Amino acid sequence: MMDFEKARVNMVDSQIRTTDVTSHSVLMAFVNVPREAFVPQAQQTIAYRDENVQICPASDGRPARYLTAPSPLAKLLQLAAISKDDVVLEVGCGTGYVSAVLSQLAGSVVAIDNDEKLVEAATETLAKLGYDNVAAVVSDLEKGYASEAPYDLIFVNGAVEFIPDALLDQLREGGRLVTVVGYGNSAKATVYSRAATGFSVTTSFNASVKPLPGFQKAKEFVF
Repeated sequence: MMDFEKARVNMVDSQIRTTDVTSHSVLMAFVNVPREAFVPQAQQTIAYRDENVQICPASDGRPARYLTAPSPLAKLLQLAAISKDDVVLEVGCGTGYVSAVLSQLAGSVVAIDNDEKLVEAATETLAKLGYDNVAAVVSDLEKGYASEAPYDLIFVNGAVEFIPDALLDQLREGGRLVTVVGYGNSAKATVYSRAATGFSVTTSFNASVKPLPGFQKAKEFVF
């Protein structure tokens, strides 16, 4: 029987701390949330490797979905600079692991996904583990969840090619959206910050994470 608690501590010490994650709150959130509870049972023994773990296979034209590897995920959450006063929208919650980590860092979390089965799984696991400041709901990822806006933070959980205006419009003044823009090893952790006069965009470290469906630019015709 695998000692998941020991694996969790090892993940934090050997994968997350070693990639310049120094935020105590982020480190403790990763120590406290049982990653294995949010992956299929057959994948639990690899839940703590520093790699993406498939949580849902491709089917019915939908791409496979993944739980992001611990080290880039922790770096992104540290970049988000989340406080206990923050109201957070998570776009692409999958089975709810990142929702649970965010719940340890923020005041409240609205977690959306366009896959009804994933939202059902997230809701069940989050409730069972007592993460009661998270609500997981079905919504189009590109549209966000305007009825609970504005948000202090929008965390887009996967790599994208662009951010729709509909999401940026749901940020409050002073709020920020954190995601990875681009695919592969050249992709960049990116922060969109809202001010009274508009948005500023800053890029940070390279981060290779799996794409989030629905945020691809339309292919242009070449004559």
